[in-house]
Amino acid sequence: MKLEGKLTDIFRILPAQEKALERLGITSVKDLLYHFPHYYADTAEARSIANLEAGTAAVIFGKISGLKIKKAFRKKIPMAEGIVTDATGSVKIVWFHQPYLAKMLDEGAYVRVEGKYSERGFSNPKIESVPTLFSKNKTHSLYPIYPETRGVTSNWIYHKIQQILPKTEFEDPIPQEILKKYNLPSLKTALVWIHMPKRIQDAEAARKRFAFEEIFFIQLEKQIVRQKFREQRAFVIEKSYKDVENFIKNFSFQATGAQKRAIEAILGDFKKGYPMSRLLEGDVGSGKTAVAAVATYAVVTHKLQVAYMAPTEILARQHFESFIKYFSHLPIQIALITGSGCLKFPSKVNPKSFTNISRSQLLKWVANGEIAVLIGTHALIQKSVKFKHLALAIVDEQHRFGTAQRQQLVSKDGVTPHLLSMTATPIPRTLALTLYGDLDLTLLDEMPLGRKKIITEIITPENRSLAYSRIKEELEAGRQLYVICPRINEPDPTKELAVLAKSVKKEAERLKNEVFQEYKIAILHSKMKPVEKERVMKDFQEHKTDILVATSVVEVGVNVENASLIIIEGAERFGLAQLHQLRGRVLRGTHQPYCFVFSEHKSDKTLERLKALTTAKNGFELAEFDLTQRGAGALSGTKQWGISDLGMEAIKNLKMVEAARSEAQKITEEGLTLSGYTPKKIHFE
Repeated sequence: MKLEGKLTDIFRILPAQEKALERLGITSVKDLLYHFPHYYADTAEARSIANLEAGTAAVIFGKISGLKIKKAFRKKIPMAEGIVTDATGSVKIVWFHQPYLAKMLDEGAYVRVEGKYSERGFSNPKIESVPTLFSKNKTHSLYPIYPETRGVTSNWIYHKIQQILPKTEFEDPIPQEILKKYNLPSLKTALVWIHMPKRIQDAEAARKRFAFEEIFFIQLEKQIVRQKFREQRAFVIEKSYKDVENFIKNFSFQATGAQKRAIEAILGDFKKGYPMSRLLEGDVGSGKTAVAAVATYAVVTHKLQVAYMAPTEILARQHFESFIKYFSHLPIQIALITGSGCLKFPSKVNPKSFTNISRSQLLKWVANGEIAVLIGTHALIQKSVKFKHLALAIVDEQHRFGTAQRQQLVSKDGVTPHLLSMTATPIPRTLALTLYGDLDLTLLDEMPLGRKKIITEIITPENRSLAYSRIKEELEAGRQLYVICPRINEPDPTKELAVLAKSVKKEAERLKNEVFQEYKIAILHSKMKPVEKERVMKDFQEHKTDILVATSVVEVGVNVENASLIIIEGAERFGLAQLHQLRGRVLRGTHQPYCFVFSEHKSDKTLERLKALTTAKNGFELAEFDLTQRGAGALSGTKQWGISDLGMEAIKNLKMVEAARSEAQKITEEGLTLSGYTPKKIHFE
């Protein structure tokens, strides 16, 4: 049986089961074998029913029967009930408000029950189906619990894996010498250990192997991309730091040491003859745009062109206006292209301002080289946009763009442009080394002199009114306020597992009626049309509104200098790195900034985590703290990074990441090929 074989060719699978498997991302033999358990239960911890003691928590194993749905006699509460039997006796199980459980379990199935036992039986316990062999096996007590979905149970997955694992042909994609070097099990051994471990140590060794494999192949893909870039030709731009010093002197602030180091690294890359691939990572307000402006200056004074891509129209317009300030004293034409229209600076009518121009005229001037700097959104990578000499592509918040889109921007002509990617998202070093293995990493870890530190306060429910009073004082002094909520609409409380968190629409209404009656309030969220978003942001920038209630859509790039206050509702629902980025919105002006972190939870663990916001020196420190405290899932955007939960766990291990990177570099440099691996299709996509 081959790993690529389709499950539908091997088993009789019902249409409902096929859909359920697709939801789990399982269609092939390999998909099923690589669908790993999310934890293991242990039959050794169980009690027999005859030995249960009232008032104590217990785990039992047995066969379930008598499943039915009914309503409680007095209050008519919907409920499910059943009887669990083992060799020593029977016990009643009742679930209030969960009648669906009676339909999810099969009559006569073996189950594991965990909960508090009373003389009447178990009330609302945890229950799951278990493989039959584990209800009897005394020597092999661990059994796997798999992620499941409606239509496919953990038990079904377990039995199918038992059937296909012994018959499958394996070719280990990792070279034997690497496995030996890092003491990792072979592919076949690892699959047996992860699905049928005799000891928990075996399962951990298997997980370590698969985590290494995932990171290794991501690194290998990145190193191949890096190698290909180095084989391409780029414009050689001979500029030293001395050549750009006069341009830097025009800044309204003194360049930091970190900015100087970043500029020197970029200018060094420009001289190498192959395209630069560099990621500039820095907190909000650390001066990334200024570094991008210096790189742009070096390029345009060589009579070459720059493309600057931003993820939103708001941000693209903001960069356009910033670049006008940086370059207004020079004879350089700058243009903006978005879905809403095109602008050009300087205007012939007013050389100190910009003007609207037609798209066709703009494209003509870009193609003949008259426009030196073109700033825009995705509109930049359309086929109709052709540059004469594109030497540098700058991509802001680059993790929000797919690899294919970035590739379109950096490979328009025979000469490949240099690529400068920028992000304000604090990413732990291990994650950056993995995700951006094809890029050189530069950190802007200093803030410009004179930048006021944000005063951050953690507000528990009883201190709300006091916080509102202090915010009112600042609003009366003419400042503006952001209020960030985790949701757009109110959740449906009748729905199963509804997340009860503050919503933009309801909170805006409450603040208007109960707290800030005298102030103008607007809302902003991702489901609004771009034109609406633009209008709301423009009104806020021009101080036509005082308070903006929004989702984390304002996380990236919104720049309102007068907004020095931010409330973050339901802060425990955000990762620390994201909270840090959100509060960075109030770092733009000269007024003292304040961030009020509102938490509905008062647990010591939650408050301790949030307190890190008041003590950490920068976003990188917070991202590292979040990774160790909450796990990889806390990092903003992990799903779109295409790394599995297992891979994200590996990101915590710097030694593993560096080992995988080093082995991938060695293989790429030596031009080796791996069995079962092709650059087009990597493992664990």
